[in-house]
Amino acid sequence: MVSLWPLTLICIFAFSISITHCKTLKRDVKALNEIKASLGWRVVYAWIGDDPCGDGDLPAWSGVTCSTQGDYRVVTGLEVYAVSIVGPFPIAVTNLLDLTRLDLHNNKLTGPIPPQIGRLRRLRVLNLRWNKLQDVLPPEIGELKRLTHLSLSFNNFKGEIPKELANLPELRYLYLQENHFTGRIPPELGNLQDLRHLDVGNNHLVGTIRELIRIEGSFPVLRNLYLNNNYLTGGVPAQLANLTNLEILHLSYNKMSGVIPVALAGIPKLTYLYLDHNQFSGRIPNAFYKHPLLKELYIEGNGFRPGVNPIGAHKVLELSDTDFLV
Repeated sequence: MVSLWPLTLICIFAFSISITHCKTLKRDVKALNEIKASLGWRVVYAWIGDDPCGDGDLPAWSGVTCSTQGDYRVVTGLEVYAVSIVGPFPIAVTNLLDLTRLDLHNNKLTGPIPPQIGRLRRLRVLNLRWNKLQDVLPPEIGELKRLTHLSLSFNNFKGEIPKELANLPELRYLYLQENHFTGRIPPELGNLQDLRHLDVGNNHLVGTIRELIRIEGSFPVLRNLYLNNNYLTGGVPAQLANLTNLEILHLSYNKMSGVIPVALAGIPKLTYLYLDHNQFSGRIPNAFYKHPLLKELYIEGNGFRPGVNPIGAHKVLELSDTDFLV
C-alpha cells in the first residue's frame, strides 16, 4: 500500500505557506491607516507595521481582529476603548464592511454618528457608550440587521429615538440611558422578538406606558425595562402584566400617577419593582407582599396611604460588561 503521509505533509506545508502569504484586503488596510491617522498617538504607538492583520513577525494591531476569506484576510473586529481617543467618530470605520464587532467605548469621541454606519451590514455588536457623541441618531442604524447588542449610553445624543431601531430583528440589548433624547419611546420597539433589555433611563422622554405597549404581543421576551428619570405620565396599565418574562421594572423619578394594579403581582419572574418618586396613590395590593421572587419594592416619594411598606433595600442595578456580551 502506498503511504499517504508524504502527500499529507506537502498539503499541510502548502497550506501554511498560503496562510503566511495571505494578504489583508487593500480596502481594510487603507481604512485602518486612515483610522490610525485620525485616532492619535494613544493608539498609534501600539499599531506597528504596514498590515493591521500582522505581517511576518509582526502581530496584528492591538484591538484589531481579522479572519481569512478566500485568498485574503479581512478585519472583523475593532476594539479600541478606554484610551482617551479625542475627536469625531472616524468615518473610515464604515469602510470595514466585514466588521462584526465595533467597540470604541469610554473614549472622548465627539460629533454625530455618520449615516454611513448603515454600511456595516455584518455588525453584531456596536458599543459607543461613555463618549461625548451628540446630535440625533441616524435612521441608517436600522440597516444593521444582524445587530444583537447596541450600547449608546452616556453620550449627548438628542432628538427622538428613531423608530428604525425596530428594524433590527436580532437585537437583544438596547442601552440608550444617560442622553438627551426627547419625545416618545417608539412603540414599534415592542415588535423586537428577541429584545431582553431596554434601558432609556435618564433622558427627557414623555408619554405613557400604555402607549409603549399598545401593540398586541409587545416585548415577548423582555426581562429588564428601565424607564426611570424621565417625564412619563399616566398610570401603570394592567396590560403590563402581559410581559410575563419581566424581572426588573424601573419607573422611578417620573410623573406617573394612579393606583398600582394587582395584575402586576401576577408577573411570575418579577424580582425588582421601583415605583419611587412619582405621584402614585392608594395601597399596594397584598399580592405583592406574597410574591415568591420579589426582592425589592421601592415606593418612597409617592402619595400612598399610611401603612404601605417597601420590600427589601434599594440599590442601583446595572448590568455588567459580561452580561452585555452574553
